[in-house]
Amino acid sequence: MSETIKKTLRDSAGMRWTALLLLALAMFCSYIFMDILSPIKDLMQETRGWDSTAFGTMQGSEVFLNVFVFFLIFAGIILDKMGVRFTAVLSGAVMLVGAIIKWYAVSESFMGSSLEQWFTDNLNYIPLFDELGVSPFYEGMPASAKFAACGFMIFGCGCEMAGITVSRGIVKWFKGREMALAMGSEMALARLGVATCMIFSPFFAKLGGSVSVSRSVAFGVVLMCIALIMFIVYFFMDRKLDKQTGESEEKDDPFKISDLRQILTSSGFWLVALLCVLYYSAIFPFQKYAVNMLQCNLTLTPPEAGSFWAGSSVTIVQYAIMLVVAAAGFASNFMKDKTKKYGLLCISILALIIYCYMGYMRQSAESIFAVFPLLAVLITPILGSYVDHKGKAASMLVFGSLLLIACHLTFAFVLPMFKGTAGSIIIAYLTILVLGASFSLVPASLWPSVPKLVDAKIIGSAYALIFWIQNIGLWLFPLLIGKVLDATNEGVTDPTKYDYTAPLVMLACLGIAALILGLILKVVDRKKGIGLEEPNIKE
Repeated sequence: MSETIKKTLRDSAGMRWTALLLLALAMFCSYIFMDILSPIKDLMQETRGWDSTAFGTMQGSEVFLNVFVFFLIFAGIILDKMGVRFTAVLSGAVMLVGAIIKWYAVSESFMGSSLEQWFTDNLNYIPLFDELGVSPFYEGMPASAKFAACGFMIFGCGCEMAGITVSRGIVKWFKGREMALAMGSEMALARLGVATCMIFSPFFAKLGGSVSVSRSVAFGVVLMCIALIMFIVYFFMDRKLDKQTGESEEKDDPFKISDLRQILTSSGFWLVALLCVLYYSAIFPFQKYAVNMLQCNLTLTPPEAGSFWAGSSVTIVQYAIMLVVAAAGFASNFMKDKTKKYGLLCISILALIIYCYMGYMRQSAESIFAVFPLLAVLITPILGSYVDHKGKAASMLVFGSLLLIACHLTFAFVLPMFKGTAGSIIIAYLTILVLGASFSLVPASLWPSVPKLVDAKIIGSAYALIFWIQNIGLWLFPLLIGKVLDATNEGVTDPTKYDYTAPLVMLACLGIAALILGLILKVVDRKKGIGLEEPNIKE
């Protein structure tokens, strides 16, 4: 029997990490599409007439169906009943459909069409949702924003389904092994999608000297096709694993709604879920406005036309350097030889400095914010490995909250003080890097803690409930930021002249709430012996 176990794919480190790579690449593509319009917010206002309220409403629509139609709850039940591989392929297909609709909504073909007229005349009032103040549309919302919101809702269903499926898949392949390291590594790679989006979305929008926002979204659609392919390859790999182990995708003990009682009565679960919604609400909605925030708080002078820094080739060079930063930093975590380890670290740091210099020379807000995930790529595997072998997950969440608060307050009050100086860009770079590092604490410490709170049979539903609660924040805060921006910048027509102080203070308050909950979680963990501070791998 032991010889049979040793022959399974799961017992092979290479196969385990190959499965992880497939899942991570799919999420990498979805992260790019998720924020595909974020670095070109100013272009959406100029070419499609989207003000901050329209932009925020459309961005928040991504999770509307997950929250108010409870799609994520159903997704968790589907995952528990149908298994990882079926749900993975389904989520990839749903994301692709939503992406295609969003692309058409912002394309030139939609402009002036009968469909545009229909969206202009309709969906201005949604019964019940309007009364509750949670409608994904409003009267006067541009037709392209309405239709894009419809596509983004569908994409959001697939994306969040993919998120819980990938988490469940990692648990399946890595439980009892380096699970926190695997989750941290997956998220580190996926978050490179944020940097890729910030670099290439404006690149495609301005390609050839003419502005076309639909080109950026089309780039995202191609990547969603790749994501679906990744999930299909994983499907066959996962099926082979089940044939080797004798496990079945459908559970012998099927899911029951009554099983949710175990999840909902766990104080540890609720604390982790609330921490999650606070963390993610302070980061993901911020990402959608971060480039515009930098445009407003930095004095950026476009490079001379015709120079290398103003050309399109610099984008490719800078992205290549970014990949060196990420690859060398990530690989250093797995080197046992100290010479190789520190050699790769030096290469990563040197490449990061070169990247930052190029961003400064380009005077580009999107390339400056693109450093957001780079430090996370370096330290997330370190944090994950630490949680696997040493524990202290709850303590990491507290530390992450402190960093979150400091970063948003720096953006709100310190960065504007240095506007117009070279120091402002240095402050921006350092704060963005630290913010990305603080966010890396979540996948490394929070997600691997969930299997300690519930039985394996309902872990898919547990992840779904956490994602559902998280999605409430991801729906609400992009909308709130947009409304607060318009309310505090009345009469401002230039999208690069907004005052972002109020939205940033609001996000810092989320960090304060997360800090309080993190301290409470530490107390609950100590009293109830949940084991959040204990290592995942028992020596």
